[in-house]
Amino acid sequence: MNRIIVSACLVGINCTYRGDNNLSLELLRLVDRFILFPVCPEQLGGLPTPRPMAEITVSNDWTARKIVVDQFGHDVTAHFHRGAEEVLKIARLCGAGMAILKSKSPSCGCRGIYDGTFSGVTIDGMGITAELLLKNGIEVYPESEINFLL
Repeated sequence: MNRIIVSACLVGINCTYRGDNNLSLELLRLVDRFILFPVCPEQLGGLPTPRPMAEITVSNDWTARKIVVDQFGHDVTAHFHRGAEEVLKIARLCGAGMAILKSKSPSCGCRGIYDGTFSGVTIDGMGITAELLLKNGIEVYPESEINFLL
């Protein structure tokens, strides 16, 4: 049976920044055909639940690196990178070649993310975890694109 990494919030685990979930009944329809491995990169990176909202911004220096800041201006980038590395380890350990992740998230977003202004505006871009998984040969899809698996 194929193995898939999934954002834990999508299977009903209360791990969003608000302390609730983003249950996807469509995603749950996959359990008959796939083994799902729920992960929350933000929790795996050491952040609490609930936690302040966070978004990706880009540094102003010549590196133009991604920085994740919370709504109070605290740099939480290290937590997001640590969580992404842990998810990659889990994907490798369980042999998952695919991930279905929560759209717009600074960790899991894979077809767009919030723009870093905390105004609800989305831009093209990838979350920290989604980008790391993709760079390591794992296919990444948002929850809105799971119909091809059904």
